[in-house]
Amino acid sequence: MKAIKRFTVQPVLPPALGVLDELATNLRWSWHLPTRELFEQLSPEAWEAAAHDPVAVLGMLDSDRIAQLANDEGFLSRANALRDDLHAYLSEPRWYQSLGPDAPQSIAYFSPEFGISAALPQYSGGLGILAGDHLKSASDLGVPLIAAGLFYHSGYFAQAISSDGWQEESYPILDPDGLPLTVLRRPDGTAAQVALALPDHGVLYARIWQVAVGRVTLLLLDTDVPENADEYRSVTDRLYGGGGEHRLLQELLLGIGGVRAIAMYTRLTGAPAPEVFHTNEGHAGFLGLERISDLIGGGMTFAEALEVVRAGTVFTTHTPVAAGIDRFDSALITRYFSTDLLPGVDVDSVLALGAEDYEGGTEDTFNMAVMGLRLAQRANGVSRLHGQVSRKMFGQLWPGFDSAEVPITSVTNGVHAPTWTDRSVARLAEERTGDRDTTSCDWLSDAISDTDLWALRGELRGKLVDDARRRMKEAWEEQNPGAAAPVWYDHLLDPDVLTIGFARRVPTYKRLTLMLHDEDRLRSILLDPKRPVQIVVAGKSHPADDEGKRLIQQLVRFANEPDIRGRLVFLPNYDIGMAQVLYPGTDVWLNNPLRPLEACGTSGMKAAMNGSLNLSILDGWWAEFFDGENGWAIPSADAAGNSAERDELEAASLYDLIEHQVAPRFYDRNDEGIPTRWVESIRHTLASLSPALSADRMVREYVERLYIPAAGSAAQLTADSAAGARDLAAWKAKIVAAWPSVAVSHVESGGVDAVPEVGDELHVRAKIQLDGLSIDDVSVELLYGFAHSNDELVEPQRLELTPDDTAEGAGGAAGVVQFGGTVTLNRAGSFGYTVRVTPRHAGLASEAELGLVATAVGSDRA
Repeated sequence: MKAIKRFTVQPVLPPALGVLDELATNLRWSWHLPTRELFEQLSPEAWEAAAHDPVAVLGMLDSDRIAQLANDEGFLSRANALRDDLHAYLSEPRWYQSLGPDAPQSIAYFSPEFGISAALPQYSGGLGILAGDHLKSASDLGVPLIAAGLFYHSGYFAQAISSDGWQEESYPILDPDGLPLTVLRRPDGTAAQVALALPDHGVLYARIWQVAVGRVTLLLLDTDVPENADEYRSVTDRLYGGGGEHRLLQELLLGIGGVRAIAMYTRLTGAPAPEVFHTNEGHAGFLGLERISDLIGGGMTFAEALEVVRAGTVFTTHTPVAAGIDRFDSALITRYFSTDLLPGVDVDSVLALGAEDYEGGTEDTFNMAVMGLRLAQRANGVSRLHGQVSRKMFGQLWPGFDSAEVPITSVTNGVHAPTWTDRSVARLAEERTGDRDTTSCDWLSDAISDTDLWALRGELRGKLVDDARRRMKEAWEEQNPGAAAPVWYDHLLDPDVLTIGFARRVPTYKRLTLMLHDEDRLRSILLDPKRPVQIVVAGKSHPADDEGKRLIQQLVRFANEPDIRGRLVFLPNYDIGMAQVLYPGTDVWLNNPLRPLEACGTSGMKAAMNGSLNLSILDGWWAEFFDGENGWAIPSADAAGNSAERDELEAASLYDLIEHQVAPRFYDRNDEGIPTRWVESIRHTLASLSPALSADRMVREYVERLYIPAAGSAAQLTADSAAGARDLAAWKAKIVAAWPSVAVSHVESGGVDAVPEVGDELHVRAKIQLDGLSIDDVSVELLYGFAHSNDELVEPQRLELTPDDTAEGAGGAAGVVQFGGTVTLNRAGSFGYTVRVTPRHAGLASEAELGLVATAVGSDRA
């Protein structure tokens, strides 16, 4: 019998225990170990049953236990001390407060999902977990973020595996009253809302939930409100659910509604308005259009407002494949923007921002990533390799520039150490050094012996085995009500066997089943009598991805074979709670995507934070951090003739590494039973990777390299009643109009002998047709260096050429102007050069920003 309605009844706590409400509703508890331990003390049984959710635990306490706690002076003293510690954490100056006046007073951060805690299931995978870690580290560092997202009433989905191995999805409805949320309210007590005008005179309303994430406020928009028509109440039903129009409505609400929600929050609370807007992937890209509309309402033109918005926007792309980008039919965009949705912004201007109007683009298609890049002056990928991939992937937006010059940098992702470091690791550090911070190399001093580290790894592996057995039993009982789980579940996995972990979303490019390429060989590895191996696997496939589901089914069926079961296990319903046991409990973390399709891949970082070694294709973060001692690199067979041959070669390399390097190092023990060579690698991994992989490092990079420069650029454009924005918009219009006639009309060189030698000086003169532009409007450069046989310059050096003393046009219009310069030939071998012209303005963040360049054509005259 199912209830027709479900809601959460909140407990009434006596005043002495009111402190627990305060501690439970700030999600700092999700990474603050002493606070978690306090809630565990309320009832260890309820803590486990509630999956470590303090709000749920409070709701499970009976009146006797509540009365007992209210009269426990020791407990109350501990709780009040933690409340005081929270207050100090929320108010004291931290790293960011030391940066001075150039640091922005407020930064807005937008993401379609946030993975903060299993108690708030608003995430599907790595993008959301990264966003959650970003907020946590921002809080720890004192960065004044206000975040915006959507509240999904069914989250992503709950995963079960049928008897034949097929993924089955369910969508349990979340009750916000039972979650650590509060409604943003107006002074009269009514719920604050935002509204979006839709086609056919429709209106989409959304209330605003507030989430306290340490010092950071997260605002989540929710359309399940009485003011909405039935068709609109379900807009925020599921994460990544529904078809194209449903997705568009979610992204309009996230971007446009998110800006409006933040504006309302700052008005109601007095918090400073954001100076910088950071969009985490293209889903929130419409935020730039809302900001443009606001500025137009304040008296700017579209072009002027665009420059202000671009200057203060940071765009992070997370996908290395075009298929991962949201794209909409232009007719659908036209329908939604031919309304009062954005006053002052016309449809053609919107369409132009997302148009794939470049070589290889698709006509009548609106691309969210393209719009994101055009609305942001600063953009980045999420690892060094992903930055390179992104520059090639989006290079057509900047035609005429080499991919290395495309203005997309990279900030390699990091993970929030207090969240992902197991408490056993933190406790060992505290016992030996007095400090729970494991991101410092200091804790791995001689105070922590090889015996300590190996005992720690055994403890973590044992936790994983116990957790896996429990989860498999619970999954069986849910799928088979009334039937006892098979007896062999009690012996699932072995706490003394080399354990490999593999967990992530299951699109085909991540190759969940590469390990099954040669099933007989994998079987022999798993069942080796002297050096056995066990593999723990988890992951969800998107509900619409049947190919991904088939991969899960293939693996589950193999894992269920009588001789294999117990050595290869697929754990259903992968989530944060599972991950926090799985990552630390594995000895080796496996990742074998098709290179270079893994943008970053932070799961291996979380494993490394706990002393696990990585076994991975050199993709994402591993391509820049693998050093030969912190794990193993699976060779990429990029040159293989086809995908089947590539899989065969890379699977063979994977088997070889496990058989001949990984397993021997793990099982080679000294007289005390310790694998000293393995422990060496653990020690090196913890010491070298923990600081570098920290989300604190990542957030500092965003602040110093992107947020502060963006705030500075926006301030320059908006000063003096936006004089800078007017100047830059007018200058760009002038440049764009004149550029078709700008050309390198003639290049000549001299100064070298018939046979050039090292040390000779090359004098270059170039005549530039400026067609009325000023010489101050352009930069004329000599690009030179090693040249391939096809004349392609390799990583050329640059020398700015200067106009002749007699040149006219400084500060005024010019016709043809001669520029010149001298370079010394400082290396032997092939040498080449060319001359190019690009626009120059103090308001540009890159010479490639406008995508305009004029390059010398043909040979010069010596």
